[in-house]
Amino acid sequence: MPVAQHTAAELVYCIFDLQRTLRCTTTASAQAADLGVALEGVLRIVAGGEPVRASDVAARLGVGASALSRQAADLEEHNFIFREPDPADGRAYLLSASEKGRTYLAEIEHRRASTVQQMLAGWSEEEAASTAHTVQHLTATLRAAVGPQTRTHKYGTIQDHQSQTLAGEN
Repeated sequence: MPVAQHTAAELVYCIFDLQRTLRCTTTASAQAADLGVALEGVLRIVAGGEPVRASDVAARLGVGASALSRQAADLEEHNFIFREPDPADGRAYLLSASEKGRTYLAEIEHRRASTVQQMLAGWSEEEAASTAHTVQHLTATLRAAVGPQTRTHKYGTIQDHQSQTLAGEN
């Protein structure tokens, strides 16, 4: 039986409410030197594996090339990423995380996990693990339904197959 309209609407509301609450939670564990969630999101994707084209990161995040370029410049200024020309296309750049960037992400993850661990003091390990599994399943389902990311190009919309690959990564 398909999901009812009112159930889907309630789920959307709950997800947005969770997103706002999570923003408050990350603020509770924030420190003055933190980059902020936008730059950390870029860094997390860049640190996810092999060097990645800036345009693919922008498509994955749903931001324009100019916004991603500014974010990449900020991360490069902090020595968290490296930008180098793409050997396959000299007009494009490949982004990769530095060791300093990977260390920063590990520290942020540890601090946030500690904060959430304290906030979930009344939960059992099974409740937390089950919730994590459900959220992962929901994310994978929604990501698969969106399919390959598309980017608006001055000549029209193009399929971005690298972003499709990236969409399977977390």
